[in-house]
Amino acid sequence: MADLPHVIDVTTDTFESAVLQQSLQTPVLVDFWATWCGPCKSLTPILEKLAAEYGGAFVLAKVDVDQQQQIAAAFQIRSVPTVFLLVGGQPVDAFQGALPEGQLRQFLQQHGIEPLAAAEQAPDEAAPLDPHAEVVRLRREVEAAPDNDGLKLDLALALLKIGGTAEATQLLDALPANLSTDDRAVRARARLGFAALLKDAPPVPVLEQAIAANPDDLKARHLLAVHHLVGGDAATGLEQLLEMLRRDRAYEDGLPKKALIDAFRVVEDEDLVGQYRRRMASLLF
Repeated sequence: MADLPHVIDVTTDTFESAVLQQSLQTPVLVDFWATWCGPCKSLTPILEKLAAEYGGAFVLAKVDVDQQQQIAAAFQIRSVPTVFLLVGGQPVDAFQGALPEGQLRQFLQQHGIEPLAAAEQAPDEAAPLDPHAEVVRLRREVEAAPDNDGLKLDLALALLKIGGTAEATQLLDALPANLSTDDRAVRARARLGFAALLKDAPPVPVLEQAIAANPDDLKARHLLAVHHLVGGDAATGLEQLLEMLRRDRAYEDGLPKKALIDAFRVVEDEDLVGQYRRRMASLLF
């Protein structure tokens, strides 16, 4: 195994110190796997990726059930992959099977495990990723592991950030059912829907002039909001959609409300989404 941050291989001799003692200080995710296990080959790279991304918020301890049968027996492992979460020296939760990345993040979040703040991580970990370089990196990883659908979803999301909507659509359409309903896939679909609206849309200055001339031009407001959402200015986009709702909630068969709900799926800032959900509710109820 490559030298990965916060990822360790565990044996019977090291289990006490590397897992039980370690879990007194930091949560430990114990991944029971086997070389012959197909789902393990899908799950393990995602777990390793999260362990690195979370920067020490948890430790990933890998146990080969064929080589470490005593540990597997102690945990009554019946199938692989099986993953246990240990906190304070005790198992607190577990799951079986290869969960998609979105569900793994939810599993960690349910137990209060969040990525460490950028200030607590090494400078290179805290540096923002170049979106084009990320696409190149993910293309290589997909070529090396063509059966890893989780990597394909990662690539689709990266492509959307650089405008590669056609290829992203193909990747999303080819995802298996368990990943097509992943939170990130749903968000990507919503983003694609917004991008499609801009195919023949006027540029931002033209839309702003139309609204200045007629504040009730809700078609222009809708397109202007989408421009801002796709361009990364979520607050301005949400503000325009909220203004649509305030002016005419019944416009185009309830489009203002539908567009806001779609926007909530796209925007990753949970605090901002919460703020606008409350403002939407105050207008509706």
